[in-house]
Amino acid sequence: MNRREFLYGVNGGLGALAFHSMLRAEEESGLLVSKVAHFPKAKAKRCIFLYMAGGPSHIDTFDPKPKLKELHLKKFKRQSKFLSAMGSGERYYVQSPFNFVRAGKSGIEMCEHWQHLAGVADELCVYRGCKAESINHPTANYHMNTGNRFGGDPAIGSWVTYGLGTENQNLPGYVVLPEVAYPQGGAANWSNGFLPPHFQGTTLRSKGSPILDLHPPKGVTREAQRSNLDLLAGLNSMHAKRHPSHEELASRMESYELAYRMQMEVPGILDLGKEKQSTRESYGLNDQRTEEFGRRLLLARRLLENGVRFVQVYTAGWDSHDYINRSHRERIRSVDKPIASLIKDLKDRGLLDETLIVWCGEFGRTPDNGKRGGGERLGRDHNKNAMAVWMAGGGVNAGHVVGATDEIGESAAEVVHPIRDLHVTILRLLGLDDNKLTYFHGGRFKQLSQTGGEVISELMG
Repeated sequence: MNRREFLYGVNGGLGALAFHSMLRAEEESGLLVSKVAHFPKAKAKRCIFLYMAGGPSHIDTFDPKPKLKELHLKKFKRQSKFLSAMGSGERYYVQSPFNFVRAGKSGIEMCEHWQHLAGVADELCVYRGCKAESINHPTANYHMNTGNRFGGDPAIGSWVTYGLGTENQNLPGYVVLPEVAYPQGGAANWSNGFLPPHFQGTTLRSKGSPILDLHPPKGVTREAQRSNLDLLAGLNSMHAKRHPSHEELASRMESYELAYRMQMEVPGILDLGKEKQSTRESYGLNDQRTEEFGRRLLLARRLLENGVRFVQVYTAGWDSHDYINRSHRERIRSVDKPIASLIKDLKDRGLLDETLIVWCGEFGRTPDNGKRGGGERLGRDHNKNAMAVWMAGGGVNAGHVVGATDEIGESAAEVVHPIRDLHVTILRLLGLDDNKLTYFHGGRFKQLSQTGGEVISELMG
């Protein structure tokens, strides 16, 4: 019996509290140091999570449905008594406005507007069997990011950093690159939850200085900063001895120390001018349509190769209830070239095999739409029963399509798994066991999957 199992078996009282304190002290003694994975032979050492906020349509990206051409604009009314407001009233089927092509030697089907991604199709593993649990943006975002629809739990990036630590003590282990407007649900999507604050996602701003107050004020030297931090550390140490239950104090001091160390390393990493002009252009930095997302992906690559464990990149605008032809076409074009370039760039640098790339949103879209005018306003509503996810690098089953939806794309039908199984699989690809990656909180050991999950073996190479 190991110490975790022993602790778990101890009933309440002072004994349990004492062992809990020992365990907590043991865990927090080296919070951000690089750690040995549960499965050391796992290929993936780091992860970049590409989040398409709003719910991209699987039917119009990676899951073609020819049947909808037969049903296009056919009206019907749902009969279920469990309908949400979004599924009620008169409905009509909507065919995809896009053609699909078979890309690469693998012949993976994707929308015609993925012109650049088609060139790296053989690096992708497309999963069509995933199901969400919510059709509301905030709760669905929380669920995909934290495993809990109600928020408050650690984000997947926090769990990964908790399990693997970071390879660079001068940088955060978990970095988030949002747009100016945060996704629905806000910063709780990258919260540390009940984990120590060290594991919270650190956001870099998309406009202006990526980090406020990165440089010391005029007239304040590094030596003066060091002296002030040492004085503060001494005072906090005295306080901690008198109040050992104030666990957040150590985390706060570590954040100060990390900020001090970041001043030396971060400016160089954030300077994209150090990249070759050809590299910047390959990410689309010379094109207004791709510049914003491409800049964040190039920065993400620089962070990953400098030891950051988990980087999450957000881009919104996928909530296409109307005008899906225009909206999805423009959204695809804005991310297509940067994503393809990221995959090629990582491969050229010998980093793709060790880097897991995940592409997803919070849910999929329906094969039909409510009566919202029809004609040029054709779009799709939210769908929790079917969605598209793809992964690349890091030991995935590259060049394959896994799972399937029914003939109209309404529900996952083959290799069907909930999001918690997707989470467990991502952890496994990174060498982590969801059942061992636990944290004692609220009287029990908690984990990303909430109640345990199943590895989707078909996604693993």
